[in-house]
Amino acid sequence: MNITYNEASRALNASIEKAKSLHIPVSLAVVDAGGHLTAFARLDSVYGVIDFAVKKARTAVMFGVDSDVMGTIIAGASIHGYGMLNSNEGLLTVAGGVVIINKQGKVIGAIASSGGTPEQDKEIAGAGAAIIS
Repeated sequence: MNITYNEASRALNASIEKAKSLHIPVSLAVVDAGGHLTAFARLDSVYGVIDFAVKKARTAVMFGVDSDVMGTIIAGASIHGYGMLNSNEGLLTVAGGVVIINKQGKVIGAIASSGGTPEQDKEIAGAGAAIIS
């Protein structure tokens, strides 16, 4: 099952509201279960974090865990970590990519924020993911 455009928009809007309440200029990306961009917003963030948001979301959905959890897994892979980070057109394994799980417990996509601290990005993306589950 995939996230619908309407669900992606709801998640994106919830994250936008959270970012605005924190006064943080971020980029936000929502991807479907295949890692394809479904919705995006740039809230006056610097250009460089656009790609970060997309990669965090793709990393989360590809492995079915939040991007920072994947970072912990890769950190424990020692010599193999480099290859893992550079797989799938590059992963981004810092906080801010959060899986979106539907009411049936299935991963249907992911949302990511980039532009704040890792903790802020995770909080902002989490607000979007929470609106769906």
